[in-house]
Amino acid sequence: MDIKKELLDILDDPLLDSARPFTKAITADDRIMQKIAEIKGWMAQNGREPQKGGSLKEKLMYASLTTLKEKGLWT
Repeated sequence: MDIKKELLDILDDPLLDSARPFTKAITADDRIMQKIAEIKGWMAQNGREPQKGGSLKEKLMYASLTTLKEKGLWT
């Protein structure tokens, strides 16, 4: 019995044609980069930094921006 051939036969099964590989988990660094991109996009659209007294979305971005600045991740 050839294990390599047997494994290849299993993997060539038509039932596995629709199987998708696992997606890579989002890391903390990925989330930070997404948040920075979101804030920069908002700033480009509105011409200013998010303020504490705006809409809910603006308040959330303000809080994120404040945290990024405190941690030295925003210049």
